[in-house]
Amino acid sequence: MTPPVFSIITVTYNAELVLSRTISSIIHQSYENIEIIVIDGKSNDQTLDLINIYEDNINYWVSEPDNGLYDAMNKGIAAATGDYVWFLNAGDVFKDNNVVKKIARIAEQNMIPDIICGETDLIDKYGKVFAERRLKAPENITWKSFKMGMVVCHQAFIVKRDIAPEYDLQYRFSADFDWCIRCMKKAEEARGLIPLSEKSGKIVNTHLKLVNYLYEGTTTANRKASLRERYGIMCKYYGVLPTQIRHGWFAVRFFWAKLFKNNS
Repeated sequence: MTPPVFSIITVTYNAELVLSRTISSIIHQSYENIEIIVIDGKSNDQTLDLINIYEDNINYWVSEPDNGLYDAMNKGIAAATGDYVWFLNAGDVFKDNNVVKKIARIAEQNMIPDIICGETDLIDKYGKVFAERRLKAPENITWKSFKMGMVVCHQAFIVKRDIAPEYDLQYRFSADFDWCIRCMKKAEEARGLIPLSEKSGKIVNTHLKLVNYLYEGTTTANRKASLRERYGIMCKYYGVLPTQIRHGWFAVRFFWAKLFKNNS
């Protein structure tokens, strides 16, 4: 079996303060079969200077205007030639220098599955971990798992390139949520249902912490817009009434947790 190649795609815009740690994290991986792709949205700070510093390590890069984050990600997918696509955006870093080697080993042990996933921690702009991600992926993850929310962080969701669709640009804030669901649905359509008891299942949950994810926060307006988009995506895939009932439970859970925190 030929060792899999991972196309690590980094999307940037005015990322001079955080890009170096991301590129350094990739090039110091102990696994060799990595394709590094950088898609820059025509930065006007020192981002391009940093890209030029690392140019010998980068397989492909471009700096040009785009129509937002997900348009840039589509350019990354189009440029990729590896077996898997893996998004590690500016400011994100791998947990350690052996992460990709571990994932390659898991991929080979599981007959090159369609999707491999794991967990992430949240870091601030200084690179310091300040929290674990709240949602966790279930043991046997399917496209239906996302009815409970985005249970896998985008940066810990690794997809075979030949089943990875383009991001739907009608969504400005939650196209990654829709994309992950479509990837999982496409995996089922491409391979048929594989018994969950089989080790060579099409979606493998490693349970490993793979990435420290830069959490920059969002404005209140963007957060509301993202939640509206995500609600619409859930209705599209899981039905309107079930989604409404589930969101009622989400609200109860949120306020109960808030009350418990205030009383503790």
